[in-house]
Amino acid sequence: MAGSKNRHGADFNEARSAELIPQTLAAFLEARLLPGARLCVGLSGGLDSVVLLHALAGLRRAGHAGYTFDLAAVHVHHGLSANADAWAVFCADFCERLGVPLTVLRVEVPRAGGEGLEAAARHLRHAVFAGCAADWLALAHHRDDQAETVLFRLLRGAGVAGAAGMPAERSQLAGPRLIRPLLEVARWQIARYAEAHSLAWIEDESNADCRYRRNHLRRHVLPRIAEHFPDATQALARAARHFSEAAELLEDLARADRAAVAGASGRLELTCFNALSPPRARNLLRFELRAAGFRAPDARWLDEALRQLATVGAHSLMCVATPDGELHAYRGELHLVVRRLPVPQLAVPWHDEAVLPWGADRLLMLRRSGAGISSRLLAGAGVCLRARQGGERLQPDPRRPGRSLRNLLQEAAVPPWERARLPLLWCGERLAWVGGLGVDVAFACPPGEEGLLPVWQKSDARSAVGPPPTAT
Repeated sequence: MAGSKNRHGADFNEARSAELIPQTLAAFLEARLLPGARLCVGLSGGLDSVVLLHALAGLRRAGHAGYTFDLAAVHVHHGLSANADAWAVFCADFCERLGVPLTVLRVEVPRAGGEGLEAAARHLRHAVFAGCAADWLALAHHRDDQAETVLFRLLRGAGVAGAAGMPAERSQLAGPRLIRPLLEVARWQIARYAEAHSLAWIEDESNADCRYRRNHLRRHVLPRIAEHFPDATQALARAARHFSEAAELLEDLARADRAAVAGASGRLELTCFNALSPPRARNLLRFELRAAGFRAPDARWLDEALRQLATVGAHSLMCVATPDGELHAYRGELHLVVRRLPVPQLAVPWHDEAVLPWGADRLLMLRRSGAGISSRLLAGAGVCLRARQGGERLQPDPRRPGRSLRNLLQEAAVPPWERARLPLLWCGERLAWVGGLGVDVAFACPPGEEGLLPVWQKSDARSAVGPPPTAT
């Protein structure tokens, strides 16, 4: 753990630095927060987040500009360091002194996986942030972080959107709006504020490990650049703003192209999409992926997706996988399907429960008079849910004979990737109900009799990596 003391005779620049951060925060928040807004700070316990929370607590006490806001903090306990428990205790003590409620959430970071330890931890951390009961979630990234991010992404071959760095404000797929109110403040100014207020903070030992590329940039590359370009961090942060403006223009273009190529269903029509120039098609596909919550694809993935889309016929199928899901072409339209938990491959028996789990979905078993499946016909028989195996038949319409499930699903335009996820309710060896198609007429509940109405509640949420966080 490290800290700093007040120094007598602090120079003018130090005094200005101590004032700068509250002034910056006040100006940032005045343009966004309404009276009584709930603001939560992501508190790691490091220098930057300690200063951010301390300065916000000061603004709240002062009731700056005649309004107040509710302030809380959240600490994500990754468990990756032997000191992780001590960091949680430090954050709890710091918040208690400030009078700020703190939530500590533990997550399990997978040690193996394609995205790497840092990325997996970040993914889980943002999942925690999305679950915060707040209107705004504040992170303590500053100008030097922005410069590192821009340089790091450029070295990885990022496009305009990636080179724009971190936005000062953005929405999340769920939960509070994310803000970075210190993004225009330099690291040395944050350190001077901590000095002026005698703040202590923790040092994550992993920040000194230069095997991580971000740490290598911070400790070795940027200092060497600064020897010849003293204003390098300001210049890189300024470049991020320019890239951000260019990215906004590309988003506007993508929206215009989307309006031109989307069909009545709201999905992109393949023929119109393929008529776009390659740069505009790539731009629109990137836009669609981001809107669906997918991570930005690399150039090779985009090129391969465009190549395959250009060869798909109106009645052909195509699938290109990403870490977050799949891109499908089906019946002349593009479909983005997020990654979901698999459905059970073994039978799920029903013992009169009100709810049956089905992968990321669930089946509600509602009692209704004259609707759904006849309870009398289900009595005494083994009832279970099963996934589709092939060869099943169903007669949902009394005016037509029973037909193969394959033909019924094709006629109903159920996409192939959804067919394997359908819940099938069996009564003994007879198929009684299929999600999305309905009840077999042999099991239909007559008027006046108690029926069992299955309601399939589908979830479009992306499956979590590892177990859910637990509060302490």
